[in-house]
This record gives sequence, C-alpha cells and structure tokens, in this order.
Amino acid sequence: MKRDLYETLGVAKTADEKELKSAFRKLAMKYHPDKNPGDAESEKTFKEINQAYETLKDPQKRAAYDRYGHAAFEQGGMGAGAGMGGNAGGFSDIFEDIFGEMMGGGRQRRSAGGRERGADLRYNMEISLEEAYAGKTAQIRVPTSITCDVCTGTGAKPGTKPTTCATCQGSGRVRAAQGFFSIERTCPTCQGRGQTITDPCTKCHGHGRITEERSLSVNIPAGIEDGTRIRLSGEGEAGVRGGPAGDLYIFLSVKPHEFYQRDGADLYCSVPISMTTAALGGKFDVATLDGTKSRVTVPEGTQAGKQFRLKGKGMPVLRSSQVGDLYIQMQIETPQKLTKRQRELLKEFEDLSSKENNPESTGFFARMKDFFDTLSD
Repeated sequence: MKRDLYETLGVAKTADEKELKSAFRKLAMKYHPDKNPGDAESEKTFKEINQAYETLKDPQKRAAYDRYGHAAFEQGGMGAGAGMGGNAGGFSDIFEDIFGEMMGGGRQRRSAGGRERGADLRYNMEISLEEAYAGKTAQIRVPTSITCDVCTGTGAKPGTKPTTCATCQGSGRVRAAQGFFSIERTCPTCQGRGQTITDPCTKCHGHGRITEERSLSVNIPAGIEDGTRIRLSGEGEAGVRGGPAGDLYIFLSVKPHEFYQRDGADLYCSVPISMTTAALGGKFDVATLDGTKSRVTVPEGTQAGKQFRLKGKGMPVLRSSQVGDLYIQMQIETPQKLTKRQRELLKEFEDLSSKENNPESTGFFARMKDFFDTLSD
C-alpha cells in the first residue's frame, strides 16, 4: 500500500506552500544520497519525498490527490480517464488541460528540450535603522536548487544524453480523442519535457539540479525603507534541464528603534524634560544617526508637545542627495516622590502664581465655565 503523501513530508493536509517547501528541503537534505552513500533505504526515501513534493506543490495535482488519493494518477484508476484511448494518462493531466488554463492556472509550459525556468525565491531580511541610514553590504546564505555540476543540468549520466520522447516525438504534448473532442495534455511518458533519460545522473537522479546552500552578497543602499523589495535576477532556483534560473527577492524590514520613529525621510524623537527645565529653559544634547551630537536649546516657558527641528539630521532619500529632518518633541515630566521640603516649595510657588504664569489652563477653565453657564440657562 502506498504511503500517504502528506505523511511522507510530515505535514498536515492544511499545510500551505511555504510549509510544504520547508518540510521538503529539510527531508531532502537529510536523506540525500550524497549524505548517505550506499544506503539504499535513504535513496528510496529520497525518491518518495521528491514524488510527494512534486505532487503536492502543484495545485491541480494536489486537488486531485485530496479527492481521489493515489488513484488519481494511476492508469485505469478513479480519475484516469478510462475510455479516452491508449494515450490517456492520469486524472491530474486531464484536470489541468481541460480546466487549468481556462481558470488561469496550469503549470508553466516547458520549452523545447525539457528546459523549464526555475522557481523564484523569497528571503526575509531584518536590518537596523542605523543600517538603513548608512547602507551596507550583507552576506546571506540561501538554500536553493542549483545546476548539477556532474551532468551540467542535463539529468543524464556523463557520456550519455537525453533522447527524444517516442510518445510525443519531442513536443511534450499528446492528443486524445473523446467523441467530438480532441484533448491535448501533458505527455505521460516524459512529463512534458519532450525528452527521456535512459541512464540518469547518479548525483541528481535525473533532475538536472541539486539542493545546496549558497552564499550571496546583497547591497543595501542608504535610505532604504521598511517593506522594500530587492530583486536579484537569476539567483533563484536553477532551471530544469538547463533552463533559466528564477529570481531571488529580498524583502527588507527595519527593526523599531529605541529612540527614533521614522516617517519617510524624517525622524521623530520624544525627549522627556523636567518641569523646571521647561519653565526656566535649558539645553541638552541628542545623538544623531550620522554619528554626531546636536545641541537643543529649550526656551523659557516651553510647553509639552513643542517640536524643535534639526535640519538635515533625518534619513537620506534613496538614490538622492536629499536628507530629511529630525524633529525633537518635548515631553514634560511631572515630579514624583516629593520630599516634604519640595512639597512646601511647590505649594509656595502655587500661592505666588498668577493667571499670567498659566495662561492656557486659566483660559481653558474660563471657557469651560462659560460653556456650562450657557447649558444652565
């Protein structure tokens, strides 16, 4: 009895594409024949893992498997398309050919010679605000499929080469007649590649590519923003049978900063100052991202929420000579845990205060009284 494909990959039936790929890569690295030389059981498991992933990563194949199980892909099985002629293949091909392209789905067509473009890859990278300010060159390691160095991507053992598929004559497609209809589908013999391999490469087992981790250098330009996507052309998975490689997309996120909040090219920083500094005035220094310190002068009578602008101390604008500004916002701290003497001094200050010392609060409560009197009339 054939093993359940989800069980083979060790994932739940609800697993998404990302979970499937992650599970496949871990198992493929564990059971790869190169890591288990001479182990027939590991080689068998490796083939089962490959077959399970190839089926479940394809939406149409997966839908067919979920409904019919292994019978969906067996000649004469539940979805095999009995009565459609000697060239009739598995239900997945028929489902794909009839419905896949009508609904905008279906697999990518392969080019002549079985060459197929490799998949695009995504890499999530988190950087600090300081790194976004200055820019950097980052080294990353990406697990991906690369062209097999033994067979140079052909999938055939060195000294041999793939042969033209006898079933489809190299086109990768076959036709089957049913009544008034003629249905074209993927060739069941070569799986649409147009070629077959009699003697597969021992390293990649006929796939033309192997899974390996690569080190890449990524240039992060100064001024990069959170959510920016960087495309590295041709750095994705290797193509099948010598096909072009996919692309690698770097998705950047900028970590929250301890002091600064960013809005485009401008930076904002909330600075707590004492009540006495706000009342009497004062000075303090702030460290900026360019590695210098800037002095902020607080004038006498500064109110909470007051902003001071430091021109040119913000973030650089991506691929531009322009630089944003840094805004320092005042947060006035109310004294806590007062001593007896401090309380006495504050009470004395309150007794000596006049309307001129607190114009905003005096004006607010005067307007509130007028509003209440209007409601009472």
